[in-house]
Amino acid sequence: MKKLVLSVALMLAMSIAHAQNSLPKGDTQFNVGVGLSDYGVPVYIGLDHAVSRDITLGGELSYRNYDDRWNNDDYHRHVWGISGNANYHFNNLLEIPRNWDFYAGLNLGFYSWNSPDGYHGDHTSGLGLGAQVGGRYFFNDKIGINLELGGQTEFSGGKIGLTIKL
Repeated sequence: MKKLVLSVALMLAMSIAHAQNSLPKGDTQFNVGVGLSDYGVPVYIGLDHAVSRDITLGGELSYRNYDDRWNNDDYHRHVWGISGNANYHFNNLLEIPRNWDFYAGLNLGFYSWNSPDGYHGDHTSGLGLGAQVGGRYFFNDKIGINLELGGQTEFSGGKIGLTIKL
């Protein structure tokens, strides 16, 4: 019984030692991928910087190009976006292994819609506030995949992509 308790304690200690934020304070990661949307396929690039053990601040550029023929409208649209985000990473709190990264946060962005053909107005823009929940899995110390679900932004259905630690 003593050996069993000692073995369990050792395994618990090892799992806690590996439960660290996947992005240490001061480090930065690059994200690139595609969005999930009803109107075209948005693409994005962004950076996240760890300002503390559990919090990152980031920025993102996005672009979407689509034709709206679903509603029998024949117009072409370009959507540009720039946004900032803040995320809380749950790795330390939930003792998640460092090759996984689970987070949630808020974002604020500026989006610009442009119809070059002039149909439905030439240009519209505005601010968007949204929230996101996401996760990453790292194959090694540098490269991973990410999946994020969110709302009230250009990526209202979410996004999927590649993460590279710099």
